[in-house]
Amino acid sequence: MIQPRATKVLVIGYVWPEPRSSAASGHVMQILESFRQQGWDITFSSPAGIGEHKADLTELGIREVPIELNNSSFDTFISELAPDIVLFDQFMMEEQFGWRVEKHCPEALRVLESCDLQSLRHARHQRLKERLKASEDANDFSEFFAPTLREEFEFMADMDLAKREIAAMYRCDLTLMVSEVEIDILVEQFQVPRSLLFWCPLMVDLPSEPSVAFEDRANFLHIGNFRHAPNWDAVLWLKTAIWPMIRERLPAAQLHIYGAYTPPKATALHNPAQGFHVMNWAEDALQVMSAARVCLAPLRFGAGVKGKIVDAMLCGTPNVTTPIGAEAMYGDEAWPGAITRTAREFADNAVRLHDDKAQWLIAHSQAHPLLASRYQQSVHGPALIDRLMDCQQHLVQLRMDNFTGSMLRHHHHKSTQYMAQWIEAKNRNPIEAL
Repeated sequence: MIQPRATKVLVIGYVWPEPRSSAASGHVMQILESFRQQGWDITFSSPAGIGEHKADLTELGIREVPIELNNSSFDTFISELAPDIVLFDQFMMEEQFGWRVEKHCPEALRVLESCDLQSLRHARHQRLKERLKASEDANDFSEFFAPTLREEFEFMADMDLAKREIAAMYRCDLTLMVSEVEIDILVEQFQVPRSLLFWCPLMVDLPSEPSVAFEDRANFLHIGNFRHAPNWDAVLWLKTAIWPMIRERLPAAQLHIYGAYTPPKATALHNPAQGFHVMNWAEDALQVMSAARVCLAPLRFGAGVKGKIVDAMLCGTPNVTTPIGAEAMYGDEAWPGAITRTAREFADNAVRLHDDKAQWLIAHSQAHPLLASRYQQSVHGPALIDRLMDCQQHLVQLRMDNFTGSMLRHHHHKSTQYMAQWIEAKNRNPIEAL
């Protein structure tokens, strides 16, 4: 009996995955694991350089193939591979390689992994800059944290980044979104068809062992890749406003800050006398999270959902965060910690969770139900596979219903193709290209 051929998947990554450095890479690895569980034939490619903490995909049976921007060698590669599904990791990869995929593998399902809505994150960053310029009060962000979907749209609408990002969504057959809030913004404000979007949150296996007890934990923890602007801003807000309030109440308190790619401006904040420790990269994030009594995530802007908070829940570690940090993360479930809008509220709740065992235990007990309700790999992995299979089965109709995407592909791919071919010719012979 002839066995059916395994589905071939090509993932084109913006970077090589570093799941211990960022939640974005962690989500890519979770998607890859869903593919592996189906026995699919997976190839991961990227034009990026090798990062310091890159995962070894070959150990998982995934081929690693470096590719180049603006190089026709990719055409030969993808023609020979002939994938059934192509997953673009972030919209910039669709911009670069989408026209080549369509030209050489037109029947392949094209899927975009959005990571987060980058234009929303950048718009919120701009709002924060304007807020800080307009007011010297860096402590109270009550109004800042309460925009309507319409206000979010208005900040995004004039951004070139939003136009590029949403155009890439239209050009693909399906876009994976980690945040239901971002789906609502795209559907209700930008009129993106809901059929082009699929909720695919962070996916984890529920912990099987009891977490570390209250008495065996100590101190506060913050963790996050320093290359991610919201994390750096959070560290600054901790240093200048929140941590001094905590130390005023708990003079012996210690805060340990972990993050990949720690820059000199971060290490300059290291001050053991103030209990403020910049610790660089944590080889095992769950280990250091389990040792902490409270996780601090004072995010003033950002998008998507927060891997550090999912890690805290996995470890049973209560967290204190902001509405941005908790956005799209808990649905109707209780929050395992506190959601705050001012530096004073943040500090008060951090102290309470650190010192009050009864309150700590309540928050601790709320983590597992939330994970079970919204983040189980065993639920969302199969749901993702089902949606991809359905899209493949109805691909012709799906594309007929998406005329806007067809129109955008026609215009974008031609201009991108000619530009890429000119760059390749210039690189090959600079004089002839002039």
